[in-house]
Amino acid sequence: MKMHTSPISWATFLLASLPWTNAQNNYSEPAVEYLQTSDPVTPLPQGFPWGPRNANNTDPYKDTPNTGVIRRYDFTISRGKKAPDGYQKDVLLINGQFPGPLIEANWGDTIQVTVHNKITGPGEGTALHWHGILQKTSQWFDGVPGVSQCPIPPGGSFTYSFLADLYGTSWYHSHYSAQYAGGLVGPMVIHGPKTAPYDIDKGPIMLTDHYHREYFKIVKDVISTDITKIVPLSDNNLINGRNNYNCSKVTPGDTAPCKSNAGITNFRFTPNKIHRLRLINAGAESIQKFSIDGHNLTVIANDFVPVTPYDTQVVTLGIGQRTDVLVKGLKNPVGAFLMRASMACSATLQPDVTAIVYYKHDDIKNTPNTTAWPAFLDSVANKCENDDLALTKPWHPFTPDPAPPTTEVIDITFGTNSTGFFQWFMNNSSFRANYNAPLLLLSNTGNNSFPNNPEWNVHNFGSNSSVRIVINNKGPPIPHPIHLHGHNFYVLSSGNTPWDGKTIINPQNPQRRDVQILPANGHIVLQFEQDNPGAWPLHCHIAWHVSAGLYINVLERPADIGKLTIPSIMAQSCRDWALFTNTTVIDQIDSGL
Repeated sequence: MKMHTSPISWATFLLASLPWTNAQNNYSEPAVEYLQTSDPVTPLPQGFPWGPRNANNTDPYKDTPNTGVIRRYDFTISRGKKAPDGYQKDVLLINGQFPGPLIEANWGDTIQVTVHNKITGPGEGTALHWHGILQKTSQWFDGVPGVSQCPIPPGGSFTYSFLADLYGTSWYHSHYSAQYAGGLVGPMVIHGPKTAPYDIDKGPIMLTDHYHREYFKIVKDVISTDITKIVPLSDNNLINGRNNYNCSKVTPGDTAPCKSNAGITNFRFTPNKIHRLRLINAGAESIQKFSIDGHNLTVIANDFVPVTPYDTQVVTLGIGQRTDVLVKGLKNPVGAFLMRASMACSATLQPDVTAIVYYKHDDIKNTPNTTAWPAFLDSVANKCENDDLALTKPWHPFTPDPAPPTTEVIDITFGTNSTGFFQWFMNNSSFRANYNAPLLLLSNTGNNSFPNNPEWNVHNFGSNSSVRIVINNKGPPIPHPIHLHGHNFYVLSSGNTPWDGKTIINPQNPQRRDVQILPANGHIVLQFEQDNPGAWPLHCHIAWHVSAGLYINVLERPADIGKLTIPSIMAQSCRDWALFTNTTVIDQIDSGL
């Protein structure tokens, strides 16, 4: 007798057998202000791994400690299924985790990560980028395929080794196509000198927009000729990989297992104690607004740059940005409170996520009904840019060259290429990576003929001491989080109108960071010292935009790139990739990054 099974009953059967551990519940709280281990032995000159260096007396770009300690990690990347919000979907995992494991080190340690590519069904290349790490002594380990390395082929392994050259909060992610939107992300905490006292480090808090569709299917729509498909809508918002979802909203005919009210993340606070929260926007498209009902936030760092503390009730984070805040526990708290994140100025079906801040275990029996700060609601509704630059003053001051040797103006636009596919352009050129010919390795051999290949989008700034870049947002009226690898740049100006050519905010000590939101219809003015020879990506950090070519390469001091002693493993990894591509056609439907 033939058995007939309806999609609904089959889904119900699967639900009963699923282990409903949504994802990464909570990262462990760092118990001490630095790692102290016996194997390897952590040196403590003058009581700290970084010795007498602190944010007051040390130029972090020229006086980086080297502890001699290697922090080793072993990552296996594979496909799997997870239900971060109760809806089961295909994801990419690191050691079976979503999001990926925490990397933790001291300032001056060497971080060594061996990556095993076990992506099958189908196989894909991969590469991991260590966001915000300067890589001044290891430019080839920046983790960008087609720029600093060839991808790691399926079945292959590759070891990254780099100095933890800055301290604070960051993250790592795949830079191969839009893989990180499929789950290849994780936090990094690098312990360093304190600039403000606190009692408890709550560890990383990752804010991520979440898509139920598999990332490659989304990329196919983004890179298409159909204007109605190029702006994908996220399905949910997550805090440390968790949120509830209403399964009645699942598209009719979708038979994926789904469990409503799967659970949210909880954070325990201690009365009167000061807590450090390490906020990370590790999403694919959305600006995140963060707040905690009834609690004020004190900002102490933006990206890897400590800042003079200032108080706020809402933090704005573009993709890739991090903000460290201090939160004092209430003296006599009553009940629990909602931690909130909301996706602003973004394409989403469900913008909000909450977590619970509680002081006693009994307080989490019921979801709190606390009220959001008015400032938070106003920011969500009306503000699509970072905090006023006048507020954000780096703790250790630096003054940029008021008359840099070169200034580049870059206009961002949007349109179709010659075959009718929609793309993003920087100065009328859209980027496409050549996985088999990394720019850094070519430049190291003296091949700097990139103007003959316009789609590589190389801007060669030669040996100039510093560079100013004015970026104008002349495309559709949406913001773009702009990221530069290999540097913390100065943010001289930002606004929702064109730059007047002269206004600079805090000219003696402007904000520094590695991501800044470019406002809709507006501008940002960036400047950086050319102190790091290499091929450095400058791109929008919206996954779908960089997939569609919103990207240039900054070629910095090519004469000195030729003097770099690049390890032979980089050439060998390209031979391994070539061996794979000799028998497998790569379906590179996007820019490759």
